[in-house]
Amino acid sequence: MTAPKGKYAWTATVGEKGQIVIPKQARDIFEIKPGDTLLLLGDEERGIAIPPKGAFAELFGVAFQEKDGESV
Repeated sequence: MTAPKGKYAWTATVGEKGQIVIPKQARDIFEIKPGDTLLLLGDEERGIAIPPKGAFAELFGVAFQEKDGESV
């Protein structure tokens, strides 16, 4: 089976401390660098998702935008 363009699947092993290593190809594609902070979203029925960097920047910008000169 060939994956659709832009779709990927990887596996990662969880170590004793609960850590995983993000595969190099995934780090390269998503430009994940040492020291980056990643957001993990969890749903007990659907699993864990790691959205791309910047995916929530606009949402945070709206949440913290100033109204009438005051921070929300």
